[in-house]
Amino acid sequence: METKLNRIAEVAKQDPKQKFTSLAHLLNHERLKQGHDDLPNRKAAGIKGTTKDGYEKNLDENIESLILRMKQKSYRPQPVRRTYIPKEDKRKKRPLGIPEHEDKIVQKGMAPILNAIYENDFLDSSFGFRPNRNGHDALKVLNVYIEKRRVNDVVDADIKGFFDNVDHQWLMKFLKERIVDPSFLRIIARFLKGGYMEQAKFYKTESGAPQGGLISPILANIYLHYVLDVWFEYHVKKRCKGQAYLVRYADDFVCCFQDHEDAQNFYQALKRRLDKFNLELAEEKTRIIPFGRLAEEKHKREGKGKPPTFDFLGFTHYCSESKKGTFRVKRKTSQKKMDAKLKQTKAWLKANRHVGMEEIGDRLRRSLAGYYNYYCITDNVVTVWTFYNEVIRGFFKWMNRRSQRKSFTWEKFRLFLRKFPLPKPRAKVNIYELREHIRYIL
Repeated sequence: METKLNRIAEVAKQDPKQKFTSLAHLLNHERLKQGHDDLPNRKAAGIKGTTKDGYEKNLDENIESLILRMKQKSYRPQPVRRTYIPKEDKRKKRPLGIPEHEDKIVQKGMAPILNAIYENDFLDSSFGFRPNRNGHDALKVLNVYIEKRRVNDVVDADIKGFFDNVDHQWLMKFLKERIVDPSFLRIIARFLKGGYMEQAKFYKTESGAPQGGLISPILANIYLHYVLDVWFEYHVKKRCKGQAYLVRYADDFVCCFQDHEDAQNFYQALKRRLDKFNLELAEEKTRIIPFGRLAEEKHKREGKGKPPTFDFLGFTHYCSESKKGTFRVKRKTSQKKMDAKLKQTKAWLKANRHVGMEEIGDRLRRSLAGYYNYYCITDNVVTVWTFYNEVIRGFFKWMNRRSQRKSFTWEKFRLFLRKFPLPKPRAKVNIYELREHIRYIL
């Protein structure tokens, strides 16, 4: 299978106009069985409640039945089970679609095929849900653009409900630029039209790609590749008087401009561009802000203080200076992100305060380690220490709510932490260290 995927990637790279006519046959018994094995255990089940362990009891028979239905064109994905997860905005929740286990297997098999084709098409400005690229890489490249290039204005943009408003007709049209296998396209179309179940009621989906589907991220990347990336690279930049740069992670993106008029023209053109593809700009969250070395100098001359800040990928970016007094962009954890994570952690401590302290400590250690891996970057360790101290206070508070009598004093609690220490923040990612495959972009 890997050999076939490598061959597809080679052909896609050699000929950007090559259309692939035979892909569905790659969803064979071996590929689908491997997809089942690769799926994590104990994940939330779909509407039928089928788990990985349950499907595995008759795995070979189930896979053969699945393949037969796909060959007979009778395979239809089940509606996803809709659930909601909290957003940073306490008034809103993010819809999440949980597919059936069998549908996860098919999507698990399709994702590497789509990646093999489109990874060669995607532009350097795209970072989200791509092999060997992550959010830290996007931050590093953006940092170079602002610090080293002639950037004076930043367009901080937000697409309103992107995953809920992906236009199915446009997406299928984009896919046909590279894929003309009707069987493969039919399966994708049926995933998009599969609908969802909520409170035992079925709802059709005329637009959107459910968050939670294994192929939804790459389908979103394909959609925005044509809608935004290609348009910006080959149309917007050519019409700009000065330098212009785009950094996109999934549907979250930032555009940098040297000339203020270019930024204004882009903002107006972006609204028209998104409207063409049935998307809408969240104007209350989108703004043009002066940002960069020259912008900071201008604000100082005019007595306005520092330029405004903007949030990107969970970090608040702000203008500052190095120890030598030179201009630098610095980042700290977005207050909304920190508050949301603290609320989630404290709610878990409250709900599990009856559990043994060692078990709670182990859970917190794993949670903090994951948090540090992302947020402990250059200039942000001090802010992460604030988060750590709040977690410690929450831990102490809810351990003292285990009964009507206080379980701990601070002295006893500190002794416990010495015996079972929680990891402390330290720098994990150097924002100025560019990996080799990212360095060539610049």
